Amino acid sequence: MAATVADIINIMESIAPSRLAEEWDNAGLQVGQKDWPVKKVRVALDPSPEVVDDACKHNADLLVTHHPLIFKPLKSVNFSTPTGSILHQAILHRLAIFSAHTNLDNAFGGVNDVLGSKIGIHHLKPLKKPDSPVFKIPIGLPPLKKGETPQGGGEDAASYKLVVYVPVGYEDSILNALFETTAGNIGEYSCCSFRNQGKGTFRPGKSAKPFTGKIGEITHADEIRIEAVVSEPDLPGIVEHLRKQHPYQTMAYDVYPLLSSESRHGTGRIGDLPESLTLAAFAGKIKENLKLGYVKVAGDPDLQVKKAALCSGSGSSLMNAFFSSGAQVYISGDLRYHDAKDAEAAGRGLIDIGHFASEHLMVEVLTERISKILSETGTDVKVEACGLEKDPFVIV
Repeated sequence: MAATVADIINIMESIAPSRLAEEWDNAGLQVGQKDWPVKKVRVALDPSPEVVDDACKHNADLLVTHHPLIFKPLKSVNFSTPTGSILHQAILHRLAIFSAHTNLDNAFGGVNDVLGSKIGIHHLKPLKKPDSPVFKIPIGLPPLKKGETPQGGGEDAASYKLVVYVPVGYEDSILNALFETTAGNIGEYSCCSFRNQGKGTFRPGKSAKPFTGKIGEITHADEIRIEAVVSEPDLPGIVEHLRKQHPYQTMAYDVYPLLSSESRHGTGRIGDLPESLTLAAFAGKIKENLKLGYVKVAGDPDLQVKKAALCSGSGSSLMNAFFSSGAQVYISGDLRYHDAKDAEAAGRGLIDIGHFASEHLMVEVLTERISKILSETGTDVKVEACGLEKDPFVIV
């Protein structure tokens, strides 16, 4: 089965839902078109000139990266600049570039979970919970039928309550249409819904074609309220599917966001060590597990560590969350001098493993996940990890 850029984006949406990206981020399709065919995918940390050049030389159709190519709005596209030259080369070779950045950091099973597991931290939970969900519905997605792969979110996707109002006598046909989709899935049960009867009112306008009632007169109609749970990625398609079956000229429906009591998504992670270790011993264990030549450590080397917090990439913004978490040590990259002084003053420890080391380990994992999903769907696409990247910093 052939694939397009859109198909790979849908897979990435299932791994790292775009709704989890921070507001300042620019995750998503950076270059290309969603209808471009894809036979080969490259996965890398950065869309650097070397990585893009290598992807083009190996005839890749799509480059999936963690860091976005475009962070800030471009005032011009100058081919002599690094970003301009990358755009130029990608467009000439029809290489699409897609990034999953903070959404891949924050997602359950994403960069932070992979890092925490690699280090050996158990019972991982978000260090900082996501803010209240913003009600955003993607437009124009087709309805998903039973057995089809959802377009994103996995089992922890945002859920909504969809409520549809239908005239008495038509509830069974709407329910049948509803259950042709993925609506009504709760745990191990499917086709879950609730309905009750009431009175609806409306006054048809001059150009209306009312199912019942007269133009210009208020109509009191016996209606059935039908409600079911739907996941965010499937919502637009389900609404469109019901609209085609609904007898009213304008289908009346409501959508309510549902708040989860415990989300596994969030920024950073916190968890437990299998056994208590000193800060120095724990730093040595991290070096060994991540195969690093060095790490930077701040704090008392004899500090007993039972609980650890972490954040992949640049983690200075989560220092306050770390201090209020109860963890004895914080592991991240790009930590600052004053972060170290604050940790010392608070009797805590810091371990800076570097930005690159904290994130590059996700490249192989992401390559394997995309390959597995494509294989399960019988899609003939080759997925390769870029082997060129290395930490730009060296110790001299």
